[in-house]
Amino acid sequence: MLFDVTWQIIAAAFILDILAGDPAWLPHPIIWMGRAISFFEPEFRKRIETPFRAGLFFALCLIATAFGLTWAVVFIVGRIHPGAAAGIQAILIFYSFSNKSLYQAAMAVFKPLARGDLTQAKIKVGYIVGRQTKDLDAAGVTRAACESVAENFVDGFLSPLCFALVLGAPGAMMYKMINTLDSMVGYKNNTYILFGRAAARIDDVANYIPARLSIAMIASAAAMLSLSRGRQALSTALTQGRNHKSPNAGFPEAAFAGALGVRFGGSNIYHGKRVDKPYIGGAFNNPKPAHIQKACELMMLSALVSVVLGSLLAWGLFY
Repeated sequence: MLFDVTWQIIAAAFILDILAGDPAWLPHPIIWMGRAISFFEPEFRKRIETPFRAGLFFALCLIATAFGLTWAVVFIVGRIHPGAAAGIQAILIFYSFSNKSLYQAAMAVFKPLARGDLTQAKIKVGYIVGRQTKDLDAAGVTRAACESVAENFVDGFLSPLCFALVLGAPGAMMYKMINTLDSMVGYKNNTYILFGRAAARIDDVANYIPARLSIAMIASAAAMLSLSRGRQALSTALTQGRNHKSPNAGFPEAAFAGALGVRFGGSNIYHGKRVDKPYIGGAFNNPKPAHIQKACELMMLSALVSVVLGSLLAWGLFY
């Protein structure tokens, strides 16, 4: 282990996220990462002629920088006092979690849907999904929100938690740079099909294990609510988790689909092009607005299960 990541650090980061979320008045490392990506992209394109090579070195340099800068901060603060190092690690790991912000964003879709305001619901869901939302009906908006909650349980919580347990706060920040790179340049369009390919593949590798671990976390959380739902989450994830174009997103989505008893997948429009995704939970019905709230509750309980197990792992490693 690179850094002494105790169970207290993990628990403190989780509690901070639940209490504070992403307060707009605090400087956020993810915003700085986004600015760095936007600033250095044209520089790498200009200096390296081959788009794929330019994108590869671009991604590797930014990922290494995120890790190195965080390592330096924790090291320097630790030289002042070990307790200060623990505190800064807790804060940085908290920055890598996004449970509360995702919960709030999804519930911002649920509330207008519940009162019949489809126009506002489409605006809100557009903030958290990549598909075009202007032509979605209520069922499409609901499905988009639920799928986003399921997929982002891994990206927004479980993956940074796993990286933090192995590599401390530098690992969590390194993962957030990987994920931010994928969200900004990992597109299959003319601009990024080659330049962003390395970033997209690195993100796939980074999420490979956490996506599969998510099955156990989600099924365990669902079983706490209903044993039958827990079994259904597990069986759906194991049998249909690969029914997705992404190598990772299908596993948490299938676990959520089974736990909620709803169907995900189908046709959507991305950047003006129709994309047909295989159905996940095809035997179930389309989700209803109330399922957004249930998905949020399941996500929060799954996160709690994960942080308890992660804290026990950290405690077992260091005591």
